[in-house]
Amino acid sequence: MQNHELAQMILNVIVQIPKGKVASYGQVAKYAGLPKHARLVGRVLGQLPEDHDIPWYRVVNSQGRISLNKLDEHGMCIQTAKLREEDVVVVDGKINLKKYQWAP
Repeated sequence: MQNHELAQMILNVIVQIPKGKVASYGQVAKYAGLPKHARLVGRVLGQLPEDHDIPWYRVVNSQGRISLNKLDEHGMCIQTAKLREEDVVVVDGKINLKKYQWAP
């Protein structure tokens, strides 16, 4: 299988994560049929073009922590801001997975 196909499998899962929910990298990999490939999920997200509309910010680490610390022009974590816009509570860079984890 080519890398493009694997990336598409991963992105197909990420676009299904509903507004107001999050999934872990490992969870995305599992649902994409690629168990134990959580790092591949991170690589695919890291290679997305600037103008994409994939909800990358809904993917967090297995502890519910925000892994990416990209900041906007005001010094705010972009991922935290986007999740808060969807009413996901983020406290000290962490999300309560019991409350916000996606369960398809």
